[in-house]
Amino acid sequence: MYWLIENTLKESDHKHCLQGKKQYVAVITPDEWQKKRNDFDMGIDIDFETEDIHTTMAEVNYDSITGSFVIPRLKGTVIEYEKFAFALDEKGIVFIDNGNNAYQYIDRIIKTRKWRTPSLERFIYDFLEEIIRGDLTMLEQYEQYLEKEDKLINNREPINLNNINSVRDHMRILKTHYDRLIDLAQELEENENDFFEEENIRFFNLFSKRIGRLFEMANSLLDYTSQIRDDYEAGIADKQNHIMTILTVVTSIFMPLTLIAGWYGMNFKYMPELNSVYSYPIIIIISLLIALLSLIFFKHKKWL
Repeated sequence: MYWLIENTLKESDHKHCLQGKKQYVAVITPDEWQKKRNDFDMGIDIDFETEDIHTTMAEVNYDSITGSFVIPRLKGTVIEYEKFAFALDEKGIVFIDNGNNAYQYIDRIIKTRKWRTPSLERFIYDFLEEIIRGDLTMLEQYEQYLEKEDKLINNREPINLNNINSVRDHMRILKTHYDRLIDLAQELEENENDFFEEENIRFFNLFSKRIGRLFEMANSLLDYTSQIRDDYEAGIADKQNHIMTILTVVTSIFMPLTLIAGWYGMNFKYMPELNSVYSYPIIIIISLLIALLSLIFFKHKKWL
């Protein structure tokens, strides 16, 4: 599929796009790229295989800029990746895509954008904006969820730590994703091959600042998840310590009582207390005093 960059993207064909009268946008498959790459006259000998794409990046060549996009998308509880490559010069940009990934962003641009001063730079800016469309809302929703879980921890209520771990993993992936997009935008902003008009470089700078804010927000949420995990584990440790304290106190109270019971359980023939009428009540009173004094002592030490 081919489009000419006018006030909006106007559908065209391979022949008209390569006439050079207007800048163009193209989306083709890797097989089509193999057949037509010489027509684009970008001097690229690289074979693009979407299966071999591992990261978002841009690389400046002698007569072109090539690169790829790896965009994480949350599908339920599973993270899937949209992958496609690109090549561009001053005449236009070609997306090499085995699926429908690049086209979905271009289609939204066609439906929602109209430019006063159309240019390749403005199209690339809008394309990058479409990639992160909705990300701010998504991060705000994550923040609200984490705040809710944090309140539960403060109220000593249980939380699902697996969900926190899932958010943490997603934030880590998004942080890397945004970092790669920043690098890509900065590479374009460098304009090493003078493909872009000087006055239009601001679009890439604007995108770098916006993606930088998303990066900082994702990084902050990543730290927040670590804080929640630490607070949750600290709460569990406090509960365990409290239980151990109770058990220690109970053991400490019953140790002297066990000694008394063991002592008088020996039943030696010449134990005088065995023949006393008052032995039994005295032992009861002594045991109660030991338990009471122990409790008073532990309260004074703030162990209870």
